[in-house]
Order: sequence, then structure tokens, then C-alpha cells
Amino acid sequence: MNMVKAVNTVTTSVRLPVDLVKRYDNLAKATGRSRTYYVTEALEESIAQLEYQYGLLKKVEDYRAGRLETVSIDQLEDHLGLGD
Repeated sequence: MNMVKAVNTVTTSVRLPVDLVKRYDNLAKATGRSRTYYVTEALEESIAQLEYQYGLLKKVEDYRAGRLETVSIDQLEDHLGLGD
């Protein structure tokens, strides 16, 4: 059973390389779905990874700038009850 989820959408414009658009068009034609469907699927699948990666980079930046609170390994072990 194919479930269709109702989603509010917004139109946006993106410039893509011609070869990538051709690949999406070929996939869409072969499967009977739209190019928009597959581009949206790809974006949905990649956003969590991008958010995670850039979140880590932001933390590194904050650490280097002294904006991130840190603890020593000894403090962490004590906090977790792993100290001697």
C-alpha cells in the first residue's frame, strides 16, 4: 500500500548541472515519478547528515574561539562515576 503524505510546499529555484538533471529525468521517466519527487527525496535524506556535520564544525569553531565550555578527562570520569 502506497502512503501519500500531505506536505506544505514552497517553490524554490536551484541551478543544477545538466548531467545531474538528465540523470534525474531518466530516473523519473523509468519509474513514472517526477524529477521533483527524486530531488526532494535526495534533499530529505541528506539534510540530517549536513546538519550534523556543520553542527560539529560550529562546535570546533566555538572551541577554538573559547566560546565552548570544556572539562578535563578527570572531571568527566568523576562525573560519570568512573574515577579511581
